[in-house]
This record gives sequence, structure tokens and C-alpha cells, in this order.
Amino acid sequence: MATDTVMEHEVDKHDDGNAWSGAKSPFKASYGKLMMWYFLLSDAFTFAGFLIAYGALRFSSPTWPVPDFVFQTAPFGIHDAPLIFVTIMSFLLIISSVTMVRAVQEGHRENKNGVVFWMLLTIVGGLGFLGCQAWEWTNLIATEHMTVNTNPFGSHAYAGEYLDDKGGTFEAGDSYLIHKHEVNGEMEWDPRPLRYETGEETVEQFGPKAFGALFFFITGFHGFHVFSGVVFLLIICINAASGLYVARKNGYEMVEKIGLYWHFVDLVWVFVFLVFYLL
Repeated sequence: MATDTVMEHEVDKHDDGNAWSGAKSPFKASYGKLMMWYFLLSDAFTFAGFLIAYGALRFSSPTWPVPDFVFQTAPFGIHDAPLIFVTIMSFLLIISSVTMVRAVQEGHRENKNGVVFWMLLTIVGGLGFLGCQAWEWTNLIATEHMTVNTNPFGSHAYAGEYLDDKGGTFEAGDSYLIHKHEVNGEMEWDPRPLRYETGEETVEQFGPKAFGALFFFITGFHGFHVFSGVVFLLIICINAASGLYVARKNGYEMVEKIGLYWHFVDLVWVFVFLVFYLL
């Protein structure tokens, strides 16, 4: 009798709302949501590794480009406007995250039209960000001549001494990387690579090569995530508009899962923006 009582008590415990009992989802999350969280966690480790590598290479280098000079141009001939263009890029991505939240909310209300409307706005924001990034890359490659192995933003000699426009040397930190030149009797910053004559040939000094490779690789990797997100958003938006998710009556869970991915992409951009454009 005592054994029967204990067994009945154990059965009652498992049936009394225990999330870890059989046929119940832990944390009240479906299998699909859990798998998305696992993917995002692994992807976070990947981005963390890239950004840590960037930090290690940057702080092991005696010089590094100044963001205010590297990213001072914008479309329509705008110059000497540091971080203006990248601020617009960031604004588009952040706003798209807000519209994604609204799409998820409308999904919980089983409002198909609301889901489609807000997802379309999210797609527009993602495409706007990609368009801005494409212009930035084009400007850096075609106009500034920056590549994965050439960094025109700065001048330094391999011996550790830095060259000014008079052919002399100055200590590291005087102009940090960008050399100065004289204009109307005053010294001004010049982000162009320094050229000087050695008597036999013209030598052009460049900044650390790692900067270009790291910038294009990390921002490109993030851009690939944004592009993939836009593709998935478009597919899910079409499915939602067709009524595919109406019969499931699960609060448009697929929209919520792609929303988790999109918010992750936005969060990663905050760190990319910090290390490349601010520090």
C-alpha cells in the first residue's frame, strides 16, 4: 500500500504542470525556437572570435587608421562628414528591428495583413542597409583604393619611424597615422597615402594591411547575414500572405523565429559599428 501511494504521488508530480515531464516543451518554447536559439548562440561565438581577432591585431599594431578620416564621405559629393553615412545605415537597421517587433505582435494576434505589412517594411529596411553598404564598399575600393591587402589610410615606415610630408620623421602618436601637409601656412590632416622621392623612385607609404582585410571580411560576413535574413523574410512574408500559417493557429511562430534572427543581426551590428567606426 505504501508503495502504491508513493507511485501515485510521483505520477501526480509529473502531471502537475512540470515543464520537464514527457510531451511538454521546456521553457514553454517549441523545438523550432530552441534550435534557433542554439544557432544564434553558435553564431555569436563566431562573431566574437572575429572581433577578438580584430582587437588582437589592432592592439599589436603600432598604428591604426582613424575612423573619422576613413569614413568621412557620403553620397552626393559630401565630404568631411565623419560617421554621417554609417549613422544612416545603422538607423535603417534599427528601425527594421522595430518593424520586425510589430510583425511578431500582429502574428500573436493572428492578424495576417498586419504581419505582411510590417514584414514588408522590415524587408525595405534590410535592403536599404545593404544598398548603403554596397555604396560604402564601392567608395572605399574604387575611390579610396582600399583592398584586402592595401590600406591607403596612413603612412608608416617598416622600421617603426613615421614620415611627414617633408621627408622627415616623427614619433608614433604625433599624428596617430594620418600624415599632415601644409595649406596656407597651416598644417592640416591628409588621409591620402604619403608619396616621397628617394632619388631613384617614388615610394608610397600605406597603413597596416590588416585593416582592409578585417574590415571587408567582418562587415562582409555581417552583410551576408543581413542578405540571408532579407531572403528568409521575403519567403516567410509570401507564405504569410498566402495564408499558409493561418491554419496552424500558433501565433505565426515562423515569423517569431525569423524575428529572433533579425534582432541578432541588429545586435551584432552594434559591436561591428563600435570596433570599426567609433574606436
